[in-house]
Amino acid sequence: MAKCTTKEFVPLGIAVLTVSDRHTFDSDTSGSDLNNALTETGHHCVDRKISKDCIHHIRAIVSQWIINNEIHAIIINGGTGFTEGDNTPTAVSVLFDRPMEGFGELFRQLSFDDIGTSCVQSRAIGGLANRTAIFCLPGSPGACQLGWEQIIKPQLDARTRPCNFVGHLKPNKSR
Repeated sequence: MAKCTTKEFVPLGIAVLTVSDRHTFDSDTSGSDLNNALTETGHHCVDRKISKDCIHHIRAIVSQWIINNEIHAIIINGGTGFTEGDNTPTAVSVLFDRPMEGFGELFRQLSFDDIGTSCVQSRAIGGLANRTAIFCLPGSPGACQLGWEQIIKPQLDARTRPCNFVGHLKPNKSR
């Protein structure tokens, strides 16, 4: 069994995917914010892409990332709403070896303080695929900040007690 915590920070390789039919790198505030937040924390952004909200495009990108040994976590923003055009959960959930049910539940609980009962329309999900943590967040900057600060950042920190995801991820040179 992997050790749950350590006294030292372990930098991880993280990929960021923005799912949007309208954003470019110049207009992608949420993707930029996530990239900045993870690098300020000490992690490395291995790759960053923007995908149209298409099940097959999203799934192809994520599939390539989960087989990349340099990528330990993937943060996806956008495409988690309740409309027919929101495809991220459908695209990604079939790739999970282990769904992270508590991620979506906790995200919606924390979101309730900001957006009230509208939080039930968020299909934020998480899971592990090939020892890669995958977190799917709504595309708004506020939702990305909430998800990163209150859930993802602590769970990708090897020092978080009583446990975190770092010991469950692919090995890297830093560990």
